[in-house]
Amino acid sequence: MRPSDPEPQHPELRQSSQNRNTRKHQDALSAARLYYLQDLTMDRIARQLRTSRSTVSRLLAFARDEGLVQIEIHSPIDSAVALEAGVAERFGIAAASVHVVPQVESLSETENLDRVAMYAARTLTGLVASQSIIGIAWGSTLSAMSRHVSRRPTHGSTVVQLNGAANTQTMGVGYASEIMRRFGRAFDADVEEFPVPAFFDRAETKKWMWKERSVRRVLDVQERMTLAVFGVGAADADLPSHVYAGGYLDAADLDSLAAEEVVGDVATVFFRADGSSDGIELNARATGPSFSTLRRVPRRLCIVSGPAKAAALRGALRAQLVTDLIVDEATARAVLAERA
Repeated sequence: MRPSDPEPQHPELRQSSQNRNTRKHQDALSAARLYYLQDLTMDRIARQLRTSRSTVSRLLAFARDEGLVQIEIHSPIDSAVALEAGVAERFGIAAASVHVVPQVESLSETENLDRVAMYAARTLTGLVASQSIIGIAWGSTLSAMSRHVSRRPTHGSTVVQLNGAANTQTMGVGYASEIMRRFGRAFDADVEEFPVPAFFDRAETKKWMWKERSVRRVLDVQERMTLAVFGVGAADADLPSHVYAGGYLDAADLDSLAAEEVVGDVATVFFRADGSSDGIELNARATGPSFSTLRRVPRRLCIVSGPAKAAALRGALRAQLVTDLIVDEATARAVLAERA
């Protein structure tokens, strides 16, 4: 053996070194499981492993360095930004006009709706200016939103109701009028209510009513809207849309909508999954604005909460009814889950 050659390690020493490394890995794994999976403090881990707190700290650092533990940070903000970009690209909306509200797992559907409604109310405040004509479609989402809208006094503004609220059980005055008054008070705006049924019994009745001067006056205000605010209705939503749960549709109406493959509505005007609405019998009796009227409005703010409304939202987007969208994270994911 040359003097420069290292002296070979004794097999027993080599085995001892391997045992120490194995033991260190085992201790590091134990410490990591207790810290990251069971959420124990370093002091409690030290007592359980019968060692010192500083040793636990070194074991955790060793676990990270050796790749025994991999830490990932999932930012809900980053996730929301990616979803906003995805929805904007898929449906041809400006990315800056899509707002995804990050998900909070512990919230119920009602609490989640309220959170989205609060975000929408804040967004609306920035869209309203003096001389605005704001169309409001009553419903569960707009009712929640109306409770959060902040005061922003304007001059010469008008809030106009987009669809009638009466049905065979009620005139709907208390429900729809309160929503309208809340938005009117927030912006010091005049309020134009629409005292007609949500649906006429016959299409001919609607045609005659639309010629009445008192009704025509409200329709003329709708034609001059600068901003429309609405949710989307869906029959199978976790929180049933008011038009489906409020006695507005009978069994024959629901059967007709199912036969025509309707997935949702905006202001009581119905559409299919591809966004089409032609030939849907109930639309001839509905009092909401036609989609051609709605598309002429420069800003159209849509607010949606709940993954069960994903199909309805996709239909509204394909119908090109939306320029500005506020949606919760779970619903945005569901909307994008369907292949283009």
